[in-house]
Amino acid sequence: MLVTRDAKRPVPTTTTNGRELIALDDIATLFQVAVREDALAGGFTLSYRGRTIIVSGDQPMASVEGRVVSLPSPAVRSGRRWLVPVEFLPRALGLIYEQRIDLRRASRLLLVGDVRVPRISARIDAPGPPTRAAIVVTPASAATVTSENGRLVMRVEADALDPVLPLGGSGLIDSVRIGESLNTLVMTLSRLAAPARVTITMPDNTTRVAIEVPAAPAASESRTPNPETKPPNSESRIPGPDTPGLQTIVIDPGHGGEEVGVRGPGGLEEKQLTLDVARRLRSMLESRLGVRVILTRDDDRAVSVDDRAAAANNGKADLLVSLHANGSLSASPAGAEVFYERLDREGEAVRVSAATGAISLPVVGGGTRTIDVVPWDLAQARHIDASSMLARVVEEELRRAVPMSQRPLQQAPMRLLSAANMPAVLVEMAYLTNRDQEKLASGDEFRNSVAQALFNAIVRFRGYLEESPTP
Repeated sequence: MLVTRDAKRPVPTTTTNGRELIALDDIATLFQVAVREDALAGGFTLSYRGRTIIVSGDQPMASVEGRVVSLPSPAVRSGRRWLVPVEFLPRALGLIYEQRIDLRRASRLLLVGDVRVPRISARIDAPGPPTRAAIVVTPASAATVTSENGRLVMRVEADALDPVLPLGGSGLIDSVRIGESLNTLVMTLSRLAAPARVTITMPDNTTRVAIEVPAAPAASESRTPNPETKPPNSESRIPGPDTPGLQTIVIDPGHGGEEVGVRGPGGLEEKQLTLDVARRLRSMLESRLGVRVILTRDDDRAVSVDDRAAAANNGKADLLVSLHANGSLSASPAGAEVFYERLDREGEAVRVSAATGAISLPVVGGGTRTIDVVPWDLAQARHIDASSMLARVVEEELRRAVPMSQRPLQQAPMRLLSAANMPAVLVEMAYLTNRDQEKLASGDEFRNSVAQALFNAIVRFRGYLEESPTP
């Protein structure tokens, strides 16, 4: 995102061999510079107000007014376009441009000129209740926090924010994210939360915000266990929802950061597609069902498989939908596919034991022992039947909306699904290596259709849970 005092706009980039690149014609448009190709030298010259930068196509460096500066990789030719690493902007162009250029890679911000972009970090210190959180803004900036429709919105006097945020929520805080306006932080509260208490101080050139979210009285009472009604063998059960229905849904946009995933021949990247569809689905679920929705990532950053599973498990999710796009060495495969976990023999034994309400695993020397915690890679065992049902309704709803592959419903061992302690499926939305599919997936119609189909499937699955007898 390009941030100036007057405007904020996206910066078009592409990733090649793990490097983020920007086209020279886009630089020319954004910064009003002149670019001239030198075909004989195999490079180009960039000019701004009489000052020049000379770049060769085979060396990771540039000559700026006779001064040599290094680049992380050489410029590359793609068709008729020259591409340079994004670091070219602060390292080379910044030396001749009239305004300061600052690249903050971690937050994907390109700052131009005298802009105020403080760093803001948020953390949840105690899940509670009461849930306690802290926000720190450096350097100190005036800020206000207001309560708006179940959310706390923090507005900072700045042009944008450079954030370090937790992956997911905890306790009575469902999520923490940057708002639609780049100078706002939005903290979504649980439906069980009472009005929050907020304290703002400004010591040592920092703005510190302390937030305490108590539980609503009725919610607090409802979570107080009654020892007289404690179900038998409850300590031997794997942790899971005590009542049917859906309260929390986790959407997992696959890949992110330098993990691009599949890239189509036209440049569409899997990480971009998955995040866009995840955000559309989140909006539908929150506005129409009023459920708590957690995204395992809400920006372009890499998140490990184990961290994705932990976000779902720690968030006590009732459902996990992981979004991906497919790829093939051949350009012909096409269509969406839905996967759910395939258990090995040990996982199948756990599933059978879970159905009886007692979880037993074999021990060295023979025999079994009953446990109350199952290894993370067997967490899916007790949910496999529900995951199978979820996968079937997802496949049926997708079939009504988008093209499906010849094998639309499949079982496979997958690390993320195996660690999920809730019904879980993985959806491959399209084959980006197929040009027609890539073109289709680039449009809003396809993305809205996928999000709507997943929403419809979740509504149907919720009905299945509500009709099923409580164990």
